[in-house]
Amino acid sequence: MEVVNKFLAKHGEEKIIKWFKKVCELEAISWALLFSAMIWIRYDRDGLLPIIYIATIGNIHGLFFTLYLLLILPARKIFKWDDEDFVFALISAFFPFATIWIEKKLARFDRE
Repeated sequence: MEVVNKFLAKHGEEKIIKWFKKVCELEAISWALLFSAMIWIRYDRDGLLPIIYIATIGNIHGLFFTLYLLLILPARKIFKWDDEDFVFALISAFFPFATIWIEKKLARFDRE
C-alpha cells in the first residue's frame, strides 16, 4: 500500500478520481469497438482491414483494461471500498460494460 500512498500524494485524489472515471468509460467504449471488430472479422475473414482494425482496437482496449486494473487500488482507498466492493470492481473488469456501472454506482462518496 506504500506505492498507492505515494501515488496519491503525488497526483492528488481529485485527479485520480477524474482518471478512474474516464478510464471506466473508455474501457467500455473500447470493448464495444472490439466487439464490432469481432463481428467484422467474422464476415470478412480474408480482408486485411479487419485484421488491422482488430489489432489496433485490441491494443487500445488492453491499454484501458490495464489502466483500469491499476487505478482500482487508489480508487479503493479514495472511495473507502470494503473487500466485497473491491473484489466486485476487480471482477467487473472482465465483463462487458460493467466498468460503467462501477463508475456510476460504486465510485461515489454518497453510497449507502
